[in-house]
Amino acid sequence: MPVLSDKVINLPESPIRKLVHFADQAKAKGVHIYHLNIGQPDIAAPEECSDIIQKSDLKLLPYGSSEGSLKFRKSLCSYYSKNDIDVNPESIIATTGASEAVAFTLNSICDAGDEIIIPEPFYANYSGFAAASSINVIPVVSLFEDQFCLPAIEEIESKVTNKTKGILICNPSNPTGYLYSKKEIEALGDLALKYDIFLIVDEVYREFIHDDHTKHYSVLQSEKLNDHAVMIDSVSKRYSLCGARVGCMVTRNKALIKNALKFAHLRLSPATYALMASEAAINSDVSYLNEVKKEYTARKNTLIDALKKIPGVRVSDPKGAFYCIAELPVDDAEVFAKWLLTDFRYENETVMFAPAAGFYSTPGFGKKQIRIGFVLNERDLLRSAEILEKALIAYSN
Repeated sequence: MPVLSDKVINLPESPIRKLVHFADQAKAKGVHIYHLNIGQPDIAAPEECSDIIQKSDLKLLPYGSSEGSLKFRKSLCSYYSKNDIDVNPESIIATTGASEAVAFTLNSICDAGDEIIIPEPFYANYSGFAAASSINVIPVVSLFEDQFCLPAIEEIESKVTNKTKGILICNPSNPTGYLYSKKEIEALGDLALKYDIFLIVDEVYREFIHDDHTKHYSVLQSEKLNDHAVMIDSVSKRYSLCGARVGCMVTRNKALIKNALKFAHLRLSPATYALMASEAAINSDVSYLNEVKKEYTARKNTLIDALKKIPGVRVSDPKGAFYCIAELPVDDAEVFAKWLLTDFRYENETVMFAPAAGFYSTPGFGKKQIRIGFVLNERDLLRSAEILEKALIAYSN
């Protein structure tokens, strides 16, 4: 039999999707599952998105520009300007989701064996992108007890070697919901300047801040980082367009953009209809995002309050995004999460979580933790918390 590559064999499984098979089996038996394992919002996308597709008079779908249409990129620039981010269309490459933007960036700045420093826990797919590119992830642990704040700069600096090509964070964080401050971003920026490496910030959840008095600070707001900063972005969560798979890589580093475009050429162009729908979303009325922000904050408050009432459960208090980390009174949260799908039912319903160990790179960390996405309405979140409480009682007996 032909031999597969070590790379694919050793590629880490997604903690978000690895239990889907068991969920499918439960559904086949008629069990209702509350999906809190994945960041799939249940909020409708702006009406403008479907309207532009339905009213389209395209007779064929031709290739577009590899970097995305100029019109789309100008729309992004206008959106960023409203968020105090000054960029031009030549600084943007439209990608197939934020995932491709991360892959383009890592492949453009790293060779095999190079290193990327990432505070953990982090978005699990970062490990997959790094492994697929033969890049080593160097984790720096952030602690549940500290609300997953940025580890000490000295600790991060101690991880820098001659193989280090960049520091990667998600702000606000998936999976923790932690919001990095301007001071923390600038401290990381100073480190990037000192060692002449890149600071890559995934800002997909920029709009979802749960404090009206706090503003998101973008890595691209720092002019001194013009050659060192890369922003990753997407329309997926912001406008409930996960299936559109449209994101972007944004940097003022002209050499990086020029060379990353080579990867964009390899996949030819972004999907035409997806780009049209995304452009319509970006140009939709600002009231849409304002209402969505309020909704997620209300969901966050409802879920956190409910989780805190469950005996033995500890939960982080996210300042952004729509995730939190909960620590459960179990020995292994992955075993428990699987058991919820295979063996537990409460009034023929159960709930699905993402085991948090998969969001850590260091073995053994996060073993009792789960990531919860408050992507369902408040009634369903309360029901999910009720099911979790019943399940923990049954699991301990």
